Amino acid sequence: MSPEIYQQVGSQLVWLLTAAWLLPLLGFLVEIFGGYWSSRTSKAPAYIAVGCIGSGFVLSLIAVCVWMNATDFVPWKVAEAHDVHATAEADHDDHDHDHDHDHADHKHGEGEEALEHGHADHHESHANKPFEKAFAGTFYRLGKFGSLNITLDWYIDGLTVLMFAMVTLIATCIHVFAIGYMSDELTERYEDHFVHTKDGGHFHRVGRFYRFFAYLSLFCFSMLGLVLAGNIFQVFIFWELVGLCSYLLIGFYVERHSASTAANKAFIMNRVGDFGFLIGLMIIWTWFGVFQFAETNPETIGETGLFQMVRNAEGEIVSHGEGAEKTVVLQARQGMHLQHEGDESTIPYWLLVVAGLGIFAGCVGKSAQFPLQTWLPDAMEGPTPVSALVHSATMVAAGVYLVGRFYPMFTEEVLLVIAYTGCITLFIGATIAVVATDIKKVLAYSTISQLGYMMLALGLGGWLAGLFHLITHAFFKSLMFLCSGSVIHGCHHEQEMTKMGGLYKKMPITCWAMFIGVVAISGLAIPVLTIPGFGAAALSGYHSKDAIVATALSFSGLNPLHSMLFFIPLITAGITAFYMFRMWFMTFFGTPQDQDVYDHAHESPRLMTAPLFVLAFFAAFCAAGGENGPLAQLILSTEPTHVAGGVEAGGIIALNLPSHHQIHEVHSAAGSFALLAALIGTLLAYLLYSLKVVDTNMMKNQGRAIHEFLTEKWMFDELYDWMWVRPVHVVSSWAVAFDKYVLDAFLHFLSRMVVLIAVWDRKFDEVVVDRIVNVFGETTYSMGRSLRAVQTGRIRQYVTFIALSVVSLFILLFVFLPR
Repeated sequence: MSPEIYQQVGSQLVWLLTAAWLLPLLGFLVEIFGGYWSSRTSKAPAYIAVGCIGSGFVLSLIAVCVWMNATDFVPWKVAEAHDVHATAEADHDDHDHDHDHDHADHKHGEGEEALEHGHADHHESHANKPFEKAFAGTFYRLGKFGSLNITLDWYIDGLTVLMFAMVTLIATCIHVFAIGYMSDELTERYEDHFVHTKDGGHFHRVGRFYRFFAYLSLFCFSMLGLVLAGNIFQVFIFWELVGLCSYLLIGFYVERHSASTAANKAFIMNRVGDFGFLIGLMIIWTWFGVFQFAETNPETIGETGLFQMVRNAEGEIVSHGEGAEKTVVLQARQGMHLQHEGDESTIPYWLLVVAGLGIFAGCVGKSAQFPLQTWLPDAMEGPTPVSALVHSATMVAAGVYLVGRFYPMFTEEVLLVIAYTGCITLFIGATIAVVATDIKKVLAYSTISQLGYMMLALGLGGWLAGLFHLITHAFFKSLMFLCSGSVIHGCHHEQEMTKMGGLYKKMPITCWAMFIGVVAISGLAIPVLTIPGFGAAALSGYHSKDAIVATALSFSGLNPLHSMLFFIPLITAGITAFYMFRMWFMTFFGTPQDQDVYDHAHESPRLMTAPLFVLAFFAAFCAAGGENGPLAQLILSTEPTHVAGGVEAGGIIALNLPSHHQIHEVHSAAGSFALLAALIGTLLAYLLYSLKVVDTNMMKNQGRAIHEFLTEKWMFDELYDWMWVRPVHVVSSWAVAFDKYVLDAFLHFLSRMVVLIAVWDRKFDEVVVDRIVNVFGETTYSMGRSLRAVQTGRIRQYVTFIALSVVSLFILLFVFLPR
């Protein structure tokens, strides 16, 4: 791509995505300020919000087309190209076993190796020629601090345009759904049945319809700004704005104690992770002197970004030394401070690890990963459209997106931490979902588990698999949340599945739309059956989860000590199918558990069911073709260079990361294992909750200890209460006692002393000072009265006194002055 075409395409993409990004902000401003003078019963704010985000989707879709045209991406030919490349990889590997050749292994420092130049050549444009696969630039420079420029940048590649399209499409569907779901807010007097006044009545307030859509618009603006951001500091700005919007939306029903508590919990737990994020930012500022991801403009010679400073043209980290003395050689000096002009630019390896862990800590909080996962289920206190947006396209997706975006900066040690964090999270979330009875909380714990799958894949070197699952999960999870919202709306805000049952007769559209989401997330497929051009006969979730399990299997083969990173996800795949079909059977099949709920249940209006059809379509077919399909190949087009060839004995821990070919070799076996696990889980759910061959209440009583442990969410809240809340309370009680019995006592003593001194001072003033003054006054008065007799008013007498005085004065002078 020539620089002229680069500038032209980049300009088109910037204008399209910037407009798509700013439209929700425009909607927010109109809605939030217009709400005070427009009627609270008007749907105009919703129409404005839908118009803005819908227009953003159209612009994002155009941007996808521009991107595909600029990179010569042809969706219906990618599968063939992928097969050719896979064959070339296999032939290349066979050739390596018999011959040595010029394109042998590249070393990552002292032991870290990438695969052959053949892979690097295939993906060469990802790192050494980034302007061929990405576009970057600056909107505005906010300030300059020494050598560090604080700027508003943009960075556009295949992942950016895909995330824009996904976020705006799902947000548009959720906005439309919310018009019907939040219609009870279209009133001047809203009655909240969950809040009671002191006299026993229900709490009343004005409707907040316009405010809800204003917050949604701001939420979308924040997420799109995070995706478009071209530097890590700018990401942090929108990262915090996303957190603020989630706080406002989770606590939308602020009068409810549970909602305000959940909003506070989400906000505080995310700040814990953001503390690590700030540490990572400080290290980057100190050692790199630049925040930009990468400089891609072919006309800016000598300027580089973080990715180009850490990795060379082949995507390798060049390092010296061993152990604690290991250092990373930076590939550029942009913005750096060197002690000596001729010095080699380096950073201690352990600092690069700490910086990566710091950035990941922020992702742990935002994506509800272990051990900061407890805020996400409580966030269900917000309206269901909020839950759908938070759990699919915005807040929790931000953490996974940032790990994928910042991937070139992560060392093998950081990736292993990411993998184990994801592995623990996916198992914890799945096991709790098995016993949850609130329909929204089942989906919440499912989200935690699926986010764990994404983090696991990214940590194991499966960059494509992790982000592939991020996109597919966004569609089927938003679908299921809107279906749950339809159920809650149709059952008059009942959320307990133990009071449902048999609803498929009352809500057929919602039932079968939910079924598509359940099948997709379970990873089910028709065994053996393959559709030409589309791969296995399965919905989207099968393809993305299959890719994750294949990555895990390949990784465990290369690193036998970490085999649990394959077996736990495999077992959890079965648990996922079990609890999802359990939810579906308990809600829509069997006999009604609460006749009143069943009698009043009804299908949602068309305005709410229409988005279900759209999301169901994408939940089913967005991953058509699997890893050979357009979606996966669009993600793969911007994969970092070092991922494709894998890593051999990388980092201080000598970790092996699988290459694409190694993953492809075990793909069929991994897919079979995952499908078998999902089928077993589905069969168990069918037997227990549809046929009811075993009394589940009896099973619960027999395993009461385990059931209570899972119902109490692995006791994490109690653990944190014991570790943090109670110690804080103890310290605060000590502080109160010290303040009361020490500081207050001391202050009271001082005040008494001051009062006592004041009393004695008053007495001294009255008895001594005033007496002296009075005596002096009386004496003066007496002398005045005595001398008053001299004042006769006769001039002759005055002259006589003067004459006598003068004569007396001369006599004294004559006597006493020396002669």
